[in-house]
Amino acid sequence: MSGHALLLVAFVLTAQLCAYVDGGFSVEFIHRDSTKSPLHDPKLTVHGRVLAAARRSTARAAALARSYTSIGSPSPDGAVSEIKSRPFEYLMYVNIGTPGTRTLAVADTGSNLVWLRCVNGSTAVPPPPASDSDAPPEDVVFDVSSSATYGRVGCQSGACHALPATSCDASSNCNYLQTYGDGSNTTGILSIETFTFEDAPGGCVGCRDRPQLVVHEVNFGCSTSINGAFPWNGVVGLGDGNMSLVSQIGAVTSLGRRFSYCLVPYYVNASSALNFGSRADVTEVDAVTTALVPSPVGSFYTVALSSVEINNSTFTIPPDRSHLIVDSGTSMTYLHQGLLDQVVEEVNRTIKLPQVSSTGRILPLCYDATGMTEESILEKMIPDVKLVMGGGAVVTLKARNTFVQVDQVTVCMAVLPVADQSPFAILGNIAQQNMHVGYDLDKRTITFAATDCTTAYPSPPASV
Repeated sequence: MSGHALLLVAFVLTAQLCAYVDGGFSVEFIHRDSTKSPLHDPKLTVHGRVLAAARRSTARAAALARSYTSIGSPSPDGAVSEIKSRPFEYLMYVNIGTPGTRTLAVADTGSNLVWLRCVNGSTAVPPPPASDSDAPPEDVVFDVSSSATYGRVGCQSGACHALPATSCDASSNCNYLQTYGDGSNTTGILSIETFTFEDAPGGCVGCRDRPQLVVHEVNFGCSTSINGAFPWNGVVGLGDGNMSLVSQIGAVTSLGRRFSYCLVPYYVNASSALNFGSRADVTEVDAVTTALVPSPVGSFYTVALSSVEINNSTFTIPPDRSHLIVDSGTSMTYLHQGLLDQVVEEVNRTIKLPQVSSTGRILPLCYDATGMTEESILEKMIPDVKLVMGGGAVVTLKARNTFVQVDQVTVCMAVLPVADQSPFAILGNIAQQNMHVGYDLDKRTITFAATDCTTAYPSPPASV
């Protein structure tokens, strides 16, 4: 994985063999700070979670910039591996094998390989996730000897050649290496297995049982060695390559290579939705579509940002600084310093409040809003920020997409400067809240539409 953001999703995959309906299915996307997440810290306030997210974003953006400068650097064994960062935002439950084993994983829109911690009967179990603040309480290892559908991938296969750092062992199995920006890495055997997806509650109105999608012979990494602190049991790659889960589902079903998500605001205790197939279509009014462009780093989804508009001012972006990574794994948005300075100057002209420093000086532009309600600040004082993308698509960021409240009296802009060596900006997940964002790998497009995401993932019906 490269210095990029890991987007953590939560989906529950079961082992029953039923058909999906309506040409698509949806799974649950659980934010790491949600009460449904094992990483939820009840001691943190909503404001504290915002600051923690800002710290993770800074770490990930820095790792992503490092990965850009590290592309082409050889690893110790002579192979070139993708470099990925560890911070993540969304969680995902995966059921793998027959019968299924349920395990907690990370879903990453910036990487392709699906890998999980594995053991083969009596062989040594890879070390559990580090016992630090990021470590989930669930320690699950997939035992391949217990599954009737497990198989290994040969080192001469196309799947093996599709990965950036592989080797061939004495039995002609494909071994892989994944290296992270902090020096951690994981190795294992490229394998095939059955994955089963359970549709979201309410996805099939009137169905007695929730429909399922079974995908056979999914290529995944059976990880047998982990070096360093990994606060998860695996990663599900949702990137732009042939080995990602999105591409593999599209290759063996009629769903196509498309997915979407609708992220609820960080202060709302509700789950987000991750959609595949026809449910990934963004059909809301005023939806806008822009083309994907080649990414400067790995498999990140990247678009062209041509200008930014605030009030009556337009800030044009030079072509060599136009790459914008759309990343649900980074909370904050990052712009090049020159553009950010212009944005800050224009915002300052609009907001007539005294400036203050944020806790820990994490966020650069903050205001003292003593005596004002959050609504009066965020809804009435902060201007819209319009991102003009390739083809003329305009994505409007409302106040709650660009500002966050970090304590009872302080609001801060959730936009920071990107590292000097970085050739790209980053559109983070706060900027994408209450937007339906659809990725179509076949059409090479991303579509954005403002909507209420709090109803995107329905709660299970009450039992009767």
